[in-house]
Amino acid sequence: MGSEADQEDERLASLAVVLPLAVTGFVIAAGCWTLFAVAGIHLRAELSLGNLQFGLLLAMPMAVSALLAVPAGLAARKFGARRIMLICLAGLAACMVVLLTTNTFIGYLLAAGGLGLAGGFYSAGLQFVTSNCQPMRLGLVLGVFGAGVTGAGFTYYLVPLFHDAFSWHGVPLAYLIVLVLVLALLLLLTDPEDAAADPQTETSLKVLFRYLNQQGMWQLVAYFGVVAGSFFALALWLPDYLSSQFGLQVGSGARLAQWFIIPGALAQILGGGLSDRYGSPNVISRSLFIGLVALVVLSYPPMTLFIRGVEATIRVEFALPMNIERIFVVVLGVALGSAMGSLQRMVIIESRQNAAFVAGLLLVGACSVAFLLPVIFGAVNHWLGVRSAVFMIVFVLLCVCQFMFARFNRRHERNALLHPGI
Repeated sequence: MGSEADQEDERLASLAVVLPLAVTGFVIAAGCWTLFAVAGIHLRAELSLGNLQFGLLLAMPMAVSALLAVPAGLAARKFGARRIMLICLAGLAACMVVLLTTNTFIGYLLAAGGLGLAGGFYSAGLQFVTSNCQPMRLGLVLGVFGAGVTGAGFTYYLVPLFHDAFSWHGVPLAYLIVLVLVLALLLLLTDPEDAAADPQTETSLKVLFRYLNQQGMWQLVAYFGVVAGSFFALALWLPDYLSSQFGLQVGSGARLAQWFIIPGALAQILGGGLSDRYGSPNVISRSLFIGLVALVVLSYPPMTLFIRGVEATIRVEFALPMNIERIFVVVLGVALGSAMGSLQRMVIIESRQNAAFVAGLLLVGACSVAFLLPVIFGAVNHWLGVRSAVFMIVFVLLCVCQFMFARFNRRHERNALLHPGI
């Protein structure tokens, strides 16, 4: 008993060091994903970029993250998560140096691709924190780590602030300083001997995919991809949408978009903690339902209704005031964040031995959806000419996700009753 208590105390002490460092690193990494969502607008004017060039800058970090997520997860399992995290942080620091020194589109595009190392950090970091916590706390710990997505919201605040005070180049400089600091702390405060590293581990994709197929993980990975991808896509789209919808400056629209990103990111802690207590399926179903209600309200565009009266035509204007829209944007962000935290726990708790590989697949799904949705948003907006159509698209996606998850959960419960213990 004494030995077990000592091991538990040691694990908690290790988690108390590992988790803050991993979360801080992920905050910076997530900020890299959306760096060009605001800074790219200034670059567009400075370099006279076309729509295609601007779209490439915006999409490159997400696209490269999707490519690196699975290889980084496999490498973290084989060589140690700590080592891969250090490599990713060093690569991100190098990208910040490039952003500070380049003045050509090709240079910025290469740096944008390098920012995709944030995806590798997510896969390795998730393995790092998972290997240092007990199953009973897994949802909460994963939620705290996932809350590092708040970095995306900080970028929306920092870029306009630094641009007004100095220039937008102050943001890469600030990120570089923090990256070097986290890198140094990770080297000094964590054990070089990574207990989770296993040089003999299976790295064959064929074998790992077969394992996931047997466990029925594909559906959960797909649901997470839709929910998290919708969250990231809206995070990228909202600054422009809110600026256009309410006639705001880009900086004001970006600050308003933080009401979606930061509460949504922090809600992953809520979703993970509630899942530990009440079970992931219950939290996921209720979170998606609340998100659908918010999307119904946000989907309504400004309208003018003409009512033919007895003597005159009555004209009624309908449009959501900005404060009401902000409330429902917060509700939507919290609902999506809570569902993300619960889904992440549900997937990882079923495959802790391959947590980094599964985390890579989760990120591939999320980044792929986040890469495609803004293109669809732009095409539908051009076709319909209705800005709120983006919420209609997300509503349809989440409706399908809610229906499919309900079927998956019922089938899972039926199998558990018919084959207990299997």
